[in-house]
Amino acid sequence: METPGYNTMSEAQRAARAAREAKAGTTTAQPRFGRMDLGLDAVAEGIRKSINWFFREQHSDGYWCGELEADVMLEADYIYLHTLLGTGDPDKMQRAVNEILRHQNEDGGWSLYPGGPSNVNYGVKAYLALKLMGHTADMPHMVKCRESVLSHGGVTECNTFTKLYLCSLGQYDYDAVPAIPPEIVLFPNWFYFNIYEISSWSRGILVPLSIIYAKKPFKKIPHEQGIDELFVGGRENANLHLRWDKKLFSWRNFFLMWDRIAHLAERVHIRPLRARALRKAEQWMLARFEKSDGLGAIYPAMLNAIVALRCLGYSLDDPQVIRAMDEFEKLGIDCPEGTPDYPTPTFRMQPCFSPVWDTAQVVSTLADAGVSRTDPRMIKAADWLLSKEVRQKGDWAEKVRNVEPGGWYFEYNNEFYPDVDDTGEVLLALKGVDHPHERRQADATERAINWIFAMQCKNGGWAAFDKDNTKRIFEYIPFADHNAMLDPPTVDITGRILEMLAAYGYTRRDKRVEAAIQFILREQEQDGSWFGRWGVNYLYGTFLVLRGLEAQGMWHQEVPILRATEWVRMMQNPDGGWGETCGTYDDPVQKGIGPSTPSQTAWALLALLAGGDTRSDSVAKGVRWLINQQNEDGGWEELVPGRNGESYYTGTGFPRVFYLGYHLYKQYFPLLALTTYKRLMEKEAAEQSA
Repeated sequence: METPGYNTMSEAQRAARAAREAKAGTTTAQPRFGRMDLGLDAVAEGIRKSINWFFREQHSDGYWCGELEADVMLEADYIYLHTLLGTGDPDKMQRAVNEILRHQNEDGGWSLYPGGPSNVNYGVKAYLALKLMGHTADMPHMVKCRESVLSHGGVTECNTFTKLYLCSLGQYDYDAVPAIPPEIVLFPNWFYFNIYEISSWSRGILVPLSIIYAKKPFKKIPHEQGIDELFVGGRENANLHLRWDKKLFSWRNFFLMWDRIAHLAERVHIRPLRARALRKAEQWMLARFEKSDGLGAIYPAMLNAIVALRCLGYSLDDPQVIRAMDEFEKLGIDCPEGTPDYPTPTFRMQPCFSPVWDTAQVVSTLADAGVSRTDPRMIKAADWLLSKEVRQKGDWAEKVRNVEPGGWYFEYNNEFYPDVDDTGEVLLALKGVDHPHERRQADATERAINWIFAMQCKNGGWAAFDKDNTKRIFEYIPFADHNAMLDPPTVDITGRILEMLAAYGYTRRDKRVEAAIQFILREQEQDGSWFGRWGVNYLYGTFLVLRGLEAQGMWHQEVPILRATEWVRMMQNPDGGWGETCGTYDDPVQKGIGPSTPSQTAWALLALLAGGDTRSDSVAKGVRWLINQQNEDGGWEELVPGRNGESYYTGTGFPRVFYLGYHLYKQYFPLLALTTYKRLMEKEAAEQSA
């Protein structure tokens, strides 16, 4: 099914696709296949096997939680932390070294995602971690790493977080690192630059980091463990200070001027509010330890909090440090015997846990697949979700005051940080279960919907954790070079919320719903796709938007829908699947292009089905591809060929900075696509027979 006039692939995109297909040994010049519909019996069998797979994987408490795979920065920082504190299990740290070496690229560096270009921050951190564990500069893998780092500009090109870690081991100068003064926690909420105007994750990372900056911890390591050789021209000749913008009057230069003033105040000890600021930062941090699996329940905030506690004088046997360390260590996956994909003993860290997110996705998918609303296993999952409802105010309440707490977070426990995306998905899940305590479920859903509406941003969309977190000026602050300072509204979250609201009876007659739809339509790309903030990338954004618009009753023949579905069809790979790499965040010309994966193929199919396309060859081939890729046990795999068991990353933490391999994405999204296809085909057949 092709719609004339909507073939908007640019010449650059065509060239990029042709180059990639040529490298893979495929070409779009292959003869076009005829119709490839599978009988619904084959689809039904695939659905049955997948449902059984999920119930085998359900935890005895009722939830699901898949591994979150991430990059080697986590293992490198793990070694750094235990070296700084003088703690850690040497054998486990050695297994972390094996995990680091497992992911080294051909050019000697390490990437943000499998198959991506080497990243200078990761190269520096991995090199230091290996040296701390006894590897020497003349080892072949170290030589290759050093060459990679130097080719990317050396240590001075690293971001602030990396440089501060280096400072604590004497490998960089505190005076050359952007200042992160703890006095920022004293700014009142009415002040333009208060901490609640930056993203929740940056807040959790920066508050303890400001304590670290103020206390400036230092541990001398042997000279042979140092990394002077990673500075271009040698450390003694390196210009460590931040470069000024060539344009005299710019926000960057404005903030660099204040950064220099802050450093001058540090040197001459003009810090009249420092003691008060440190006390407030400590109190802020300790308060958020409560009802949480560590600060923010995310790896970097948890690591920084541990170092900050030690800087504040907490001993290693203090209950707060013990608890923080225990929560941090729980993120580890120890494989002393190796795995079938990689038999070498390894230890790896996860950035966080995802049980609420995974459980909500699985329950809503199983309900869509026809699992009984009264199935005890579904009720047990719903009961577990209800137990995780947020019932106290968190950081979000600093800007949204007049609403009762409600909603859900991502992890096992993270009371201060519920998010709109998880809350929307949990509500979709609960809609598919008849919980015996109807009043309890009804009250929880009512509170959550009210909370979601209160979190709607001025432009009609929804962000993840905060409302109207959009002040772009924060991106120019020198310590904001991790590129994740803001939490703006996004179309992928907004699309999911539209789908959820439709399930609860909210239509376009509601002004809030219509405002969300108009936000989405304004954000459509010229080629018809939508950007995906929390999944890779345009396939993710487009699928969620089209699901939301369909749920709200938008006609399939509207121009935005036609443009979007045509774009999806154009992005299909010759094998019948779809794929897209994390590199599209750096180079949008590559959008929609990449090796086929089950999760992204499912997104593409769900987008087409939501756009009214049930009968095109694209849909038929996509369904066949999913069925052919399914394992006999009912699951799917997304392993990268030749990468020692690495998975493709189709989840986004922070664009251009941090990506994720959700191990359950490849399971529940294909099941959702197959069940949606089967239901629509059966509906069409029933209409035809009628």
